[in-house]
Amino acid sequence: MDEFHKRLTAMRQQFHQEPELGFEEHRTKARVAERLRQLGLEVHEGVGVIGVLRSGGGNRVIGLRADMDALPIHEIGDQDYVSQTAGVMHACGHDGHMTMLLGAAETLAQSRNFDGTVVFIFQPNEEHGLGAQAMIAEGLLERFELEEVYAIHNLPGAPVGQVSTREGQICASESLFEITLNGQGGHASMPHVGVDTITVGAEMVLALQTIVSRKLAPSSGAVVSVTEFITDGQRNVLPGMTRLKGDVRARQPEDRLAVERFMRQITSGIAATHGITAEMSFDTEFIETLNAKTPTEAVGRVSRALKLETIADRPPMSFSEDFAHFCAAVPGCFLLLGNGESGANGQPLHSADYDFNDALLPIGAALWADLVRDRLPSRKTNDV
Repeated sequence: MDEFHKRLTAMRQQFHQEPELGFEEHRTKARVAERLRQLGLEVHEGVGVIGVLRSGGGNRVIGLRADMDALPIHEIGDQDYVSQTAGVMHACGHDGHMTMLLGAAETLAQSRNFDGTVVFIFQPNEEHGLGAQAMIAEGLLERFELEEVYAIHNLPGAPVGQVSTREGQICASESLFEITLNGQGGHASMPHVGVDTITVGAEMVLALQTIVSRKLAPSSGAVVSVTEFITDGQRNVLPGMTRLKGDVRARQPEDRLAVERFMRQITSGIAATHGITAEMSFDTEFIETLNAKTPTEAVGRVSRALKLETIADRPPMSFSEDFAHFCAAVPGCFLLLGNGESGANGQPLHSADYDFNDALLPIGAALWADLVRDRLPSRKTNDV
């Protein structure tokens, strides 16, 4: 392991030891900003951290984004750099994402072998889908007129350093719904006297599943999941109130809108059938992530030049990513980088025994740096 790799590893493991939740990344932000200043970058601190590096006289601007927040999970790993914050851990690899981007900033700050401006975006609160929107609302895209924007996410279960992406939709949207049913509770021995909502709610759970199985195309990839069933009933008390909560994933905006429409029809129809009232909310925080053609082609070209295994048209992912809000405003590409196939490096994202693979750090840093050189090539001069 060379000195650069050792520095990145130490940095990543320190981030891992000191995880912070979304919009609470105070220590993390301070460390990122300090490192960017040490490298000589222009630094802007707000809801996130932005580093700006300019070279040459070119006026093109590209953005590279890494997420900073951790998850409310108690880590069960046995490595010597486990989380020092009870109930919080980097279970999604954001510690590694930050480190790879800081490694690229170091490489590019030392070489300056590109022509234009690179905006290094360190974003808070990706896990709840609020950080990208917060940075955009703060004026990021007005202050820095990005022409393209990129993000890397590690992928457990894939070979180390394997690059996979695709043009078009790569990540699903996520919408959270809540349905509240209000009927007439009563004694468990006399259900005919009222209209208990637990029976109506159970019927509704089953009916919601027909949206994907009968109302959308089989290839849509949409998922409707009821994840909570809450009532005010007791051992011998039929509930007068039932609340259903859940999660919807969709690959296309039109499918997301169709799911919401069908959910409202089913909710109001079943409630009317039983003579009760129903209220429903449907909130989309993560929209679909759509990769643009030119940035996606650039990623494939650069990864192949680095001799990394490259999958240029991988199947879409079912998880959601709030990088989608950047891609909705600027042509962008979200790519996946293999984290390893076994051990902690192969454990699923968001699992309590997941760990980022430090072998990936110099690979990701090199990929970022070469992507900048590809998109902002230095001007060639003729010898005199």
